[in-house]
Amino acid sequence: MAPTDTSQPPLRTLIGTRARALFPGIVMSILVAVTAQFLSDHYATPAMLLALLLGIAVSFLGEEGKTVDGIAFAARTLLRVGVALLGVRISMSLMAGLGLDLILLVIAGVVATIGFGLIFARFLGHKWRFAFLTAGSVAICGASAAMAISAILPRDERSEERLIFTVVGVTVLSTIAMIAYPILVKALEMDDIAAGVFLGGTIHDVAQVVGAGFSISEQAGDTATLVKLFRVAMLAPVVLVASVLIRSFAQHDGSGTRPPILPTFVLGFLALATLSSFNLIPAFLTEFLSQTSRWLLLTAIAAVGMKTNLRQVLSVGGAAIALIVLETIFIAGLILAGIKFLN
Repeated sequence: MAPTDTSQPPLRTLIGTRARALFPGIVMSILVAVTAQFLSDHYATPAMLLALLLGIAVSFLGEEGKTVDGIAFAARTLLRVGVALLGVRISMSLMAGLGLDLILLVIAGVVATIGFGLIFARFLGHKWRFAFLTAGSVAICGASAAMAISAILPRDERSEERLIFTVVGVTVLSTIAMIAYPILVKALEMDDIAAGVFLGGTIHDVAQVVGAGFSISEQAGDTATLVKLFRVAMLAPVVLVASVLIRSFAQHDGSGTRPPILPTFVLGFLALATLSSFNLIPAFLTEFLSQTSRWLLLTAIAAVGMKTNLRQVLSVGGAAIALIVLETIFIAGLILAGIKFLN
């Protein structure tokens, strides 16, 4: 009888070993996310921001011990799955309801804001990675866009620092906008449709868009949500084009590794958006996947917080704050000017 080769453990054993290694860190990330959601529900504070801050408060868990591997897994893999599942929110028939003029205005706002960030960052001493991360987050969908864009950027020792600052920045600014922009809309005497277009085209995070829109009227809320979803839909093409350009650029950049030409999570996003557009996903499954996406992203941002060195984040300086504020002002001014022009 031939001797049995026992040099390699069976696949089931390898999977079990890996799962046991990841379990503690994933559980801790979920606990932080659940706590953040609980506090958000009771104190009207953005859950993403709370998850990030709570994660930073227990950042020692991401530095050593049994939780390190699972936290790293949650911050990277769960993040990408969550972004991919965002595709179920997108429907081409829903987007077509905006009309060509508004579609072109939203696209122009996204592209111009990213271009503005890339150009103006030079004057503030920041390089293209930070500029694209902040501008893309402001232009598209806040914290979710920040995490998706971060996943395609070449990695270096400051990647986590840039991501944390951007998530905090866009979340805080989005919360301020949720309060200030409805006041601005009323001061400018905009009708409900124009108000919805402005709020949906400028506020960073979906939750704050919904809050601001429905604080004015149901029609403004519906319009704002629709416009915002179209901005979310821009995430896939922007990340796709950027990943191709970055891969080419990164060939000459020794400070990081080249990302794949077509990230898997972008393919997942596009596949789900296509299925949703043809009404091939049942309504109950759409809702389930949408909520799953939200919880995965909340868990991922909690894990990112646990991997963060707060001292490094606080060292970004006034120029970084100025950049993200200027990008926010730029897209607000551009969309407002576009609305006035269309009217």
